[in-house]
Amino acid sequence: MSTVLVTGANAGIGRAAALALADMGWTVLAACRNEEKAARTAEELRAASGNGEVTPVVVELGDLASVKECADRLLSDGRPLDVLLNNAGVGGQRGQTRDGFELAFGVNHVGPFLLTTSVLPLLEKSPAARVVTVASDEHKRASGIDWEAVRRPTRSFTGLPEYAVSKLANVLFSAELGRRCDGSGVTTYSVHPGAVATDIYRRVPAPLRAVIKLAMRSPEKGADTSVWCSTSGDVAGRTGRYYQDRKETEPSKAVTPELAAELWQRSEEWTAAFR
Repeated sequence: MSTVLVTGANAGIGRAAALALADMGWTVLAACRNEEKAARTAEELRAASGNGEVTPVVVELGDLASVKECADRLLSDGRPLDVLLNNAGVGGQRGQTRDGFELAFGVNHVGPFLLTTSVLPLLEKSPAARVVTVASDEHKRASGIDWEAVRRPTRSFTGLPEYAVSKLANVLFSAELGRRCDGSGVTTYSVHPGAVATDIYRRVPAPLRAVIKLAMRSPEKGADTSVWCSTSGDVAGRTGRYYQDRKETEPSKAVTPELAAELWQRSEEWTAAFR
């Protein structure tokens, strides 16, 4: 039986993906920010799918100590991991993480970077593991990464420019991870889920939030390409690519090997104390 770890499994795209995979008979590690959410989510997913192999996992991606604790528990258990679905994220919020990163950048990139690189030994135990990272076409609004800005609180009123930078980081990370894992049996995919009506925009000012959510797709439709990249033989062996609506598509011109390598180096330095 294949095992998947889904972050942000309690709501939106993550919940839809976790349920779809549970319906397929997968063992699902349902990761949420706290014990209460994780336990409730696992219970609900078990009931909805009829699959008893849904386990709660706690991880707060905006707190690197929590990420380390989660990774350590998974490594101690030693269970091979077939898919890591990096789904959880924030958008349209302002602030700074406990570890001093701009909020969207810290939650959407730095936390998932530490989690992914920490559990790589479990992925490498699987004969054909995959890392699927939910990005966004919003990454095309970012021309690059301001290394000083990502270490400061959110500056914009909406938080959306910072969100775009964090999504650029997702695509860069997936591409670089693909290069670094080439030949290991671990393949990587970044995914644009489309404009989805989820709680990710809950802190965007109400009038703007109403405009943003017009004509959005359902979480189930938004999760479709993530689930497909997690399971389909059509993408087996293809790595570091960017997908939308089950099709490979070109990312932003800002997605270069040079920027990806620099992001990786800086991310390793930022997370070194938590290894």
